[in-house]
Amino acid sequence: MRKMITLLSTALLLQLAALSVQAAWEQPELGYQLTPLKTPIDAPTFKLNDMDEYEYDFSEYRGKVVLLNFWATWCPPCKREMPSMERVYQNHQGENFDVIAINQMEDGDRIFAFTGTLDTQPTFNILLDSNSAVSQTYDVRGLPTTYLIDKKGRIRYRAVGGREFDHPEVEKIIEALMKE
Repeated sequence: MRKMITLLSTALLLQLAALSVQAAWEQPELGYQLTPLKTPIDAPTFKLNDMDEYEYDFSEYRGKVVLLNFWATWCPPCKREMPSMERVYQNHQGENFDVIAINQMEDGDRIFAFTGTLDTQPTFNILLDSNSAVSQTYDVRGLPTTYLIDKKGRIRYRAVGGREFDHPEVEKIIEALMKE
């Protein structure tokens, strides 16, 4: 009887491992397309804290192109696009460009633990939208949602779903916005 239970347990664990591998394999590729807004709109301003409770005022980012990303730790495409956000941030370090990732309704401890599981630690600002007030202002309906905001503070592009932000086509858009 004990051997039967051991065999069944082993078979169950192998099946669960196979499902996990299959689920990872079935993840869709990250896209790179950004949807241009027909008419740019002013990006709503906000003030949010980071994990260290330092307050950031979005109005202070005027004059920079900003990749504004709404995300959560439980969101698989959010996790998958984080490394590309870090790479595009590093690619444009010292230029009129910034990345801000706004976490939805999670606390700093959870976010800190999550970022510790990433191969590369994000160095861009991660802000906390604990009651989703900012995401509501931006009409976020799914995660991840990303906006590309020009130096005048206008939303120019939007993307819903995971993206490779350091893809050459996205880099061209960012560079064009920085030259305006």
